[in-house]
Amino acid sequence: MTRYAEIKYRIVTPFQRHVGNPILRRLPIQTVLETTGRTSGLPRRTPVGGRRVGDAFWLVSEYGERSQYVRNILADPQVRVRIRGRWHTGTAHLLPDDDPRARLRTLPRMNSAAVRALGGGLLTVRVDLAD
Repeated sequence: MTRYAEIKYRIVTPFQRHVGNPILRRLPIQTVLETTGRTSGLPRRTPVGGRRVGDAFWLVSEYGERSQYVRNILADPQVRVRIRGRWHTGTAHLLPDDDPRARLRTLPRMNSAAVRALGGGLLTVRVDLAD
């Protein structure tokens, strides 16, 4: 990660964790990814931007494997995604060979712009939905 990306990470992450995420995950229209905490075993809910395409939900992690939810996926890929107020179970897959910038062009514009502007070390995630 470049020095600039590291500075962005140190500034943005605490704001998201303590201000942005607690507010956003309560909004019924916000898409939320629920993982299982890798050490606590408790559900961890993170607001995300992405898009459902068929039986898959696609998103791009703005900090790749540094994102807490990505670390949780590495420990347990079974997740839930709340899309338009409805929960779906699925299995998450990290796709390091996918081009995350190209993927962002297929996802919602506002979130994609924020991920490009604030992120560093982008990583594509696909959730194969079971229902």
